Amino acid sequence: MSHPFIHEDFLLSNEPARVLYHQYAASQPIIDFHNHLSPALIAGNHQFGDLAELWLSGDHYKWRAMRTNGIAERFITGDAPPQEKFQAWAATVPYTMRNPLYHWAHLELARHFGLTQLLNPETAATIWREANAQLPGLRVHDILKRHHVQVLCTTDDPAEPLDHHQAVRQSGLPTRVYPTFRPDKALQIRRPVAFNAWLERLEQTAGTTIGTFDDLLNALKKRHDDFHAAGCRLSDHGLEVCYASPCSLGEAGRIFRAARSRCECSVEEQAVFASFLMLEFGRWDAAKGWTKQLHLGAMRNNNSRLFGTLGPDTGFDSIGDFPQARALAAYLNALDSTGELPRVILYNLNPADNYLFASMIGNFQDGSIAGKLQLGSGWWFLDQKEAMEWQINALSNLGLLRRFVGMITDSRDFLSFPRHEYFRRVLCNLLGQGMASGELPDDPTLVGQMVKEICFSNARDYFSFPPR
Repeated sequence: MSHPFIHEDFLLSNEPARVLYHQYAASQPIIDFHNHLSPALIAGNHQFGDLAELWLSGDHYKWRAMRTNGIAERFITGDAPPQEKFQAWAATVPYTMRNPLYHWAHLELARHFGLTQLLNPETAATIWREANAQLPGLRVHDILKRHHVQVLCTTDDPAEPLDHHQAVRQSGLPTRVYPTFRPDKALQIRRPVAFNAWLERLEQTAGTTIGTFDDLLNALKKRHDDFHAAGCRLSDHGLEVCYASPCSLGEAGRIFRAARSRCECSVEEQAVFASFLMLEFGRWDAAKGWTKQLHLGAMRNNNSRLFGTLGPDTGFDSIGDFPQARALAAYLNALDSTGELPRVILYNLNPADNYLFASMIGNFQDGSIAGKLQLGSGWWFLDQKEAMEWQINALSNLGLLRRFVGMITDSRDFLSFPRHEYFRRVLCNLLGQGMASGELPDDPTLVGQMVKEICFSNARDYFSFPPR
């Protein structure tokens, strides 16, 4: 019998790496401080009906690969029976070799179901049957416990209520689950119909009327306070570029009134309006001791035909080539100049910006908090082995890798927690190579302590999560 593809030394190419991973990394709990998991499914301890619901639903990484492999949309987001969708995915997996999906798929099958055979059309029926038989013991809470997820932070619109988070707190789940404040829709005034519909939802959730810009600020501030009371300690923004144009309160109010009247504003007006709000959000985060996450550089919804049919987050986004440096520096500087710069994690989607972002964080470290500004982990198109190494190398060369707060899943898939294991193996392999070559001390205790910090304790100490 051949050695299984996913074995104990997977991705560990040298002896120091194997020591670092098995003795220092593997047993560390998980703090997954950015993902898109459903609070409703967590609150309800959801029982998945079959492997397709658990593994394929909402996963636009897999959907892109299946489309590229010539799979009809009916078997991706359409009305095909679940087993046929899974069979279509199984037919695609052999074509994903050297894509991270190949590693992730087999790692997830091994860790969640103990299945080590390669997924392909011939093995699909057996894997479908054996995995489905295990689903009664693999509810959402079982998954979180199995992976020792200590803290999990979902991504939440301030217009949505936090009822599910309240239910999670009352459920007895050992994992602490907190919301993350993501007010991106407050900036979308160039789509006045959608913007006003969102304002109506915000009015209901905040229990107020929003007729003026001051009303909007008050409603958002109330929700920011509500999120804090629910344990939230992070905000998040998904932007093409940072916003940092000067804008007075009066100008922001004028633009808001136009949008409230369903008048379409210009690109320039949207930029200054967003700049005003982003500075406000930064000040609120700093006052509460939160961490601000800036996800920059995605070019979204490029296929207008399929976006119109399927909507956002369905696999039609890509890396953008936006100029980042000047606006990002201006935004961070505006908050720093008034002593209101919160902890910040910068995630870049264009690998050409790795050194830009890694050097930018050094401009605003002020000695008050170790690693106050962070270069975020490889994100989206960059959360695979090669790009993880790029991120680690950029941070190592221009900052302090040992202060890094580590990996996130950034996923809608409850089976994605082995991505932490994947990152830890990549990290240990890279550090082990340095030990083997003499570029790092041949001291497993010293380097192992660094591994433990990056995998868990840096995040534990950096974020001010409330105790249970």
